[in-house]
Amino acid sequence: MTLTSTRTILEAAAAAGTGVGAFNVLHLETAEALAGAAEETGLPVILQLSENCVHYHGAFEPIARATLAVAEASTARVAVHLDHAEDAGLALRAIDLGFGSVMYDGAKLDFADNVATTQRVVAAAATRGVLVEAELGEIGGKDGAHAPGVRTDPDEAARFVAETGVDALAVAVGSSHAMTERVAALDLELIARLHAAVPVPLVLHGSSGVPDETIVAGIAAGLTKINVSTHLNKAFTGAIREFLAEHPAAVDSRKYVAAGRDAVRIEAGRMLRLFASAGAGKDGIG
Repeated sequence: MTLTSTRTILEAAAAAGTGVGAFNVLHLETAEALAGAAEETGLPVILQLSENCVHYHGAFEPIARATLAVAEASTARVAVHLDHAEDAGLALRAIDLGFGSVMYDGAKLDFADNVATTQRVVAAAATRGVLVEAELGEIGGKDGAHAPGVRTDPDEAARFVAETGVDALAVAVGSSHAMTERVAALDLELIARLHAAVPVPLVLHGSSGVPDETIVAGIAAGLTKINVSTHLNKAFTGAIREFLAEHPAAVDSRKYVAAGRDAVRIEAGRMLRLFASAGAGKDGIG
């Protein structure tokens, strides 16, 4: 199957009131696991490469082309997205390479500079039909928009979307990046207000720290794209630790990395079903 556009996936989910899993790729095995989850569940998935991932690999194109190849070879509906690019140039490279969407993260800039740079990325993306996600305020884990009491303002969000023309907006509603415990509480009333104020799909970053039932409630309140990284990384690393504890003489890295890949595939599939069930009025626990 060819690549599926992020726009197609998000618009369908928004219309149905369901959520879509957007899961971060760290290496080839992650991409394979996530595509496998989509194939097993029959549900779409968005594979995300972050700017941090690009830095880890030392170059953009090798990991980007590998992720695109996995998506193109999959029988499932798989889109590829650039996540949290603070470098507008990297977003432009992803557009040129064939990504279905990019997130330009100008949240550390003041409002006017964020708008101006985001507008340039949107203009470039529009020529290729690429969806652009943006963000107001730094998403947490770094004492940004998800620090206690800091939230996205619906009026400012509506103004930002109108001035930039972005297609999706990451909002600060109570989650935080890199949480290893699932204890975050979302502001469901604020999500509903943002959903009413902003005419594009809302994105939840830092979803790893949010319990299942709260994510389901957040989707019901108006969230569409649910980003997950740390939670799946824990599954990957935990499976490798368990394999090595059981096989202390193992030296072939394919053996234990395969265990991590399988764990991510299983948990990613569960989360895809969870997010897709939210709009159907189910409890979502799969």
